[in-house]
Amino acid sequence: MKLQHEEAGSGIPLVLIHGFPLDHTLWHPQLRGLAKSARVITPDLRGFGNSPRPRGPVTMERHALDVKELLDHLGIDRAVIGGLSMGGYVALAFAELFPKALAGLLLCNTRAVADGEAARKTRETVALRAVEEGMAALAPVMVHPLLSAATRNAKPELAGFIEAMIGRQAPAGVAASSRGMAIRPDRRPCLPKIHVPALVVTGSDDTLIPPAESEAMAALLPDAQLVVVPKAGHLSNLEAPEAFNRAVHSLLGQVA
Repeated sequence: MKLQHEEAGSGIPLVLIHGFPLDHTLWHPQLRGLAKSARVITPDLRGFGNSPRPRGPVTMERHALDVKELLDHLGIDRAVIGGLSMGGYVALAFAELFPKALAGLLLCNTRAVADGEAARKTRETVALRAVEEGMAALAPVMVHPLLSAATRNAKPELAGFIEAMIGRQAPAGVAASSRGMAIRPDRRPCLPKIHVPALVVTGSDDTLIPPAESEAMAALLPDAQLVVVPKAGHLSNLEAPEAFNRAVHSLLGQVA
């Protein structure tokens, strides 16, 4: 399966993997802001955006395989792999499966631990509601916890942008990845084996994955920098794109 994608710039390949239940347009500030420093590649994961629809659950490993197939198609041997939230789960799966293809790692508003029982039940509820009610019904409920209160006040247009993005996703694709996230393994044992420059980014006001989880993850990576973006929530790249892009520029400099 060939993932649909958008790209800009030249230089170090930088793959940015979107979160759930979003698509590659999450990364528009990075396509513009990082194109002078990297070849920025933003795919739509299987079942999201314009990429083909899945059959059955889609694991994080399957998404990682799709990303590797895209890199092979583009003739790229090594890349900096980055992901936000679910995209971070995919980036960690990629790091485990394809260590020789990893030039650097960017983990944004994500975690390495597996879901507990309560979280797995919530994933199944989301999957069922997506199929039964449709994404237009779910989108207004899902957008609120993604953004910090400061962002909602200062940039109210972002809520509409994210709500529209969630609303246009295919219910079957959303359900497939929700169930895939529920069965992902604990990847903390893999973190000390990742010997490339890494950047862990979180928002100080992220209530979905609190900064303490990012700090713990960064501590397990041998060569990691932690950046906490003030007043940002779960979508730090959109809420504070200038600060986010500065941090990624620093990572690219380390990789180079």
